[in-house]
Formats: sequence, structure tokens, C-alpha cells
Amino acid sequence: MAGLMVSFTIHAEQFPVNLGTLLTEEEITRANITIYPDGQNLPNGQGSVLEGRKLYNDQCAFCHGESGTEGPAHRLAGSIGLFSIWDPLRIKRIMEVNGLLVMSTGQQWPYATTIFDFVRRAMPHPTAKSLSNNQVYAITGYILYLNDLVGEQDLIDKNNLPQIEMPAFKRFVHAQ
Repeated sequence: MAGLMVSFTIHAEQFPVNLGTLLTEEEITRANITIYPDGQNLPNGQGSVLEGRKLYNDQCAFCHGESGTEGPAHRLAGSIGLFSIWDPLRIKRIMEVNGLLVMSTGQQWPYATTIFDFVRRAMPHPTAKSLSNNQVYAITGYILYLNDLVGEQDLIDKNNLPQIEMPAFKRFVHAQ
């Protein structure tokens, strides 16, 4: 045990972490990427649903399926209902046979801004944070379109995204 402690101490001294160093205003601003439900911190930019369709097909369909209801990853579109415990690849067939309803992002999340925040931080899965703000707005718009919340010709930006009311909004308690 003592050997491990000494080894760790030597290793830590070689790579100081500078705890306690104050961040500059620029570093704080750059690090604060959280998008709030009211749209606070949404970046400048815009994206169309039509642009989002192409980006979605190139970047997202492999995991989420062509219509947002297939694939091994979480459903992005669909009806409200119960979560499925079955393999997502079989959800469509199970829904048709058993009438099982499965919750999706479009039906489960209370704010459209949360979709933007999540896509910007975590998608596409193998190359997270690789999309531009315009691309994230476009993909967010397409996901909203898959859920019949915006039109095919709509343009999404920081002004109108917080105004989109999600189906799940009324099922949540909101802070004042």
C-alpha cells in the first residue's frame, strides 16, 4: 500500500493541476454552455428544418432511425405512453402487435431548448460537440418537425426555440 501512495505522489507532482487558479471572464463565459428552459445562453445562429433533415440523415439516422423511431438509440419521435423494456430495434413491431406506446424525446421533454442543449453537448455520439450552432439549430428543428411541433419550412433560432411548447410541458412542475 505504501508503494502505491509514493507512486501516486510522484506522479501527481509531475502534473500539477493548479487548483485555486481564478478563471478569467472569457474562460467563465466559454465554459458556461448551459442552455436554460427560457432560452438564456442560446447562441446566435439559425437552422432550417430542411437543413436539419439532411444533417439528421447524415449524422443521426444510423442510431435513431430514418423517422426517429427506429434504431438502437433513444426514440426521438412518437406517441406518449409507457416506456418499453424491450430492445429498441423491436419497438415498432411490438407497438403494432401489442399496442404498446413508448415515450420519446419529443413527448417526454418539457422544453425545446433542452433538445438543443443535449444535441450540442452530446451528439453525434462518436464525435460529440462537433456540430456548429447552425447545425444544432437545424437538427433540433428537424426533431421538432418529426414530432409535428414545427413546419417543414420553419427556421429555428434563439428567439423562437424557447417559444415552442412541448407536449410534456404541462406534466412538469416549473420553478417560479
